[in-house]
Amino acid sequence: MKQGKRVEIDGRHGEGGGQILRTALTLSAILGVPVHITHIRGNRKKPGLRPQHLVAVNALASITGATVEGAKVDSRELVFEPGKIRGGSFSFDIGTAGSTGLVVQTIIPVLLFGKTPSQVRITGGTHVPWSPPFHYLKAVFLPALEKMDGEVSLEIDEWGWYPKGGGKITASIRNTTGLKPISLSHRGRLINLHVLSAVSNLPLSIAKRQRDQTLKRIDYLGIQPTICIENAPSPGQGTFKGHSSFWPLNSRGE
Repeated sequence: MKQGKRVEIDGRHGEGGGQILRTALTLSAILGVPVHITHIRGNRKKPGLRPQHLVAVNALASITGATVEGAKVDSRELVFEPGKIRGGSFSFDIGTAGSTGLVVQTIIPVLLFGKTPSQVRITGGTHVPWSPPFHYLKAVFLPALEKMDGEVSLEIDEWGWYPKGGGKITASIRNTTGLKPISLSHRGRLINLHVLSAVSNLPLSIAKRQRDQTLKRIDYLGIQPTICIENAPSPGQGTFKGHSSFWPLNSRGE
């Protein structure tokens, strides 16, 4: 892409969802290349910008001092012309149970290239359908960034469930002058598992039943996992179970 020349993007391409929008905005901000996105989320049942997408747009506009046209809920067309990336402290509230994870994935790569370290607080959904939960970001996304020399920490203060939301996460980003490429085509041998089962404002017995069912399903692996049962603070109700896998990888994924 030639810097300074506006890139035209059709949001119906491929899956035609929000990831095209987020990736385009992230690359636009990092490279300083304006983008014009049409047919935003054109292959979705309800196309256009939803609240979490709009927060990602406005967040990057704030971080880069961008000029933006079409930044409103349900908009199917957007012009984004970024300025220079700045670091600092930022706070963004989705206002719904929209995914904090998708927003933070959009802005972290940009803030890595800021002039100063940054801290970002985002309020919304932390464990909601059709998006990466907080613990995926913590266990998968951040370790991948670390292998690329991206130093980021992520903490959760409150969990946010659908439909109430209200979850709070904080990301601390140390700026860098560049990231190194990695290859993770070979994951190696499984050496450990961590099982997390959590509830918010529901009986803890639910979390215990989830744990027991998970242990039954992974028994064939022959690995004794570490286990955490959590009564998670949240303004809403919800339940979550997941596991993290640990593999002995080097920077080439071998």
